[in-house]
Amino acid sequence: MGVSALLAAAIAARQSTTQSWLLTWLAEGVFAIALGALAMKRKADSPQVPLLSAPARKFVLSFAPPLLVGALLTVVLYRAGLAGAIPGTWLLLYGTGIVTGGAFSVRIVPVMGLCFMLIGAVALFCPLAWGTAFLGAGFGGLHLVFGIIIARRYGG
Repeated sequence: MGVSALLAAAIAARQSTTQSWLLTWLAEGVFAIALGALAMKRKADSPQVPLLSAPARKFVLSFAPPLLVGALLTVVLYRAGLAGAIPGTWLLLYGTGIVTGGAFSVRIVPVMGLCFMLIGAVALFCPLAWGTAFLGAGFGGLHLVFGIIIARRYGG
C-alpha cells in the first residue's frame, strides 16, 4: 500500500484542480482497501485461519468506523470549500483506526497509528498545497517503514 500511495502522490501533485486531486486520492483509497483485503486474505489462507476470525472481526469493527467518518467528512469538507482540511482529517482518522484496531495486534501497530495522527495534526494547519506531501509521507512513507519493521519482527 505504501508504494501505491507514493505513486498516487506523484499523480496527485500533477493535477490542476482540487476535484481531480481529490479523485486521484479517492481512487488510491479504493485501490488500497482492495489491496489490504487481498493481503489479509492471503495471510489468513497461509495458516488456514478463517478470514473473519475473532481477532480479525475485532480489528475491522475498530478500524472501519473512523474510515466511514472520514468518508462522510470528506464530502462535507469538500462541499464547504475546506478541501485543505481533508489531508489532515484523513490522516488523523486513519491513524485513529490503526490505534483502535491495533489494540488487538502487536505493540508496533498502535505506534504506527499514533505517527499517522501526528502527521495528520500537523497537516490540519498547513495549506492544501502541502496536502499531497503529507498524504505521501503518511500513507506512503509510514506504511513502508512500519511494513518493513512488522515484516522483519513479526513475519508480516
